[in-house]
Amino acid sequence: MIVDMHTHSTASDGQYTPAELVRLAKERGLEALALTDHDTLGGLDEAAAAGTALGVRVIRGVELSADDYLNLHILGYSFPAEAPGLREMLTGMRKGRGERKYRIAEFLRQKGIDVPLSEVDETAVGGVIGRPHFAQVMLRHGYVSTRKEAFDKYLDTPEFQKMEKGTKPSAEKCVKTIKAAGGMVSLAHPYQIVLGGDSMEELLQRLVGYGLDAMECYYPKHTPEQQAEYLRLAEKYGLHVTGGSDFHGEKNKPDHPLAALRLDVDWLT
Repeated sequence: MIVDMHTHSTASDGQYTPAELVRLAKERGLEALALTDHDTLGGLDEAAAAGTALGVRVIRGVELSADDYLNLHILGYSFPAEAPGLREMLTGMRKGRGERKYRIAEFLRQKGIDVPLSEVDETAVGGVIGRPHFAQVMLRHGYVSTRKEAFDKYLDTPEFQKMEKGTKPSAEKCVKTIKAAGGMVSLAHPYQIVLGGDSMEELLQRLVGYGLDAMECYYPKHTPEQQAEYLRLAEKYGLHVTGGSDFHGEKNKPDHPLAALRLDVDWLT
């Protein structure tokens, strides 16, 4: 099917509502779309209803951040609506994000940047608050000239990541919770992961042992060489191939337009 398997809505840190996102997918010519908001299932019912109305298959999804390595993200797919166990874990993670916003605000304050939390809350439009919302407010107040600068100088530095260490679930817990809920699991954007002395293959072996089903081989920032390597590893370990844009909207990630990838998604059923 022609699909984008990695997208975000206003339920987390995307620009468009779930229904608007599905409409954009229809206009893009997609046959299927996975909504994979950060740490929440809050937009899935709205997206599914829009998909039914517009003739777009909506794949229930979620994106979880794991504590093992920097930018190690786990994508969950096709779990049932009730998602036993997963919903409970996400409730705890959202509570952690609520506490996290105070840590981020204090971190920025120590850097001489005063970000009003009321504006961050308003920017999140009721969704799960994340770093992109802080970046938008920083940009609005002139502390940075681009969203990327906010991350490069403040929100994704080693100092910031050290502060975050220990606040997220392990990759093992992420994978096993999604599997126990009846879902399937893919490793997101592997190029982003900072592995230290470990290799990607060693990480994959460990994740496969937890129950990993797939790997996001197609991603806007992957070089041709990286893509070829990830496809090779997926074949070696018997993993399904996923791909997506990591779409957040033109305002949030202008260099990540909706993808239109021809991928096998039958394994998700």
